[in-house]
Amino acid sequence: MHRSRIDGIFIDHPPQSFAASVAFWAAATGRTPTTSDDPADPYRSFGSFGGDVIIDVQRVGETTAPRIHLDIATDDVDAEAERLEQLGATRVQRFDRYWQMRDPGGLIFCVIPPHTDDFLENATTWS
Repeated sequence: MHRSRIDGIFIDHPPQSFAASVAFWAAATGRTPTTSDDPADPYRSFGSFGGDVIIDVQRVGETTAPRIHLDIATDDVDAEAERLEQLGATRVQRFDRYWQMRDPGGLIFCVIPPHTDDFLENATTWS
């Protein structure tokens, strides 16, 4: 048995369009994104829009086209990746603590450990 839930929505942009995307989504949402003193920090967060599902703009590599991807949080990353494979997803790459995967149509998403206070109350239990 394990649990999972949608955890975040990430608007991915390569370095050349990252700042413009952050400015656009700040104006579009009426929110001020987080800032960082670390120029290598790839995230600018607009926080939660209800519950603890977040929306972030993420800087990705120069060769990655702009896209939007979801994160699925789970208390068992490997079990959730296996469950999603049985539904038609494929594993792309294992990182330290999470899997990058593709849905049956080819869209990227990530399966990550939980990091929000409301994970248990909003997660679905799978047997």
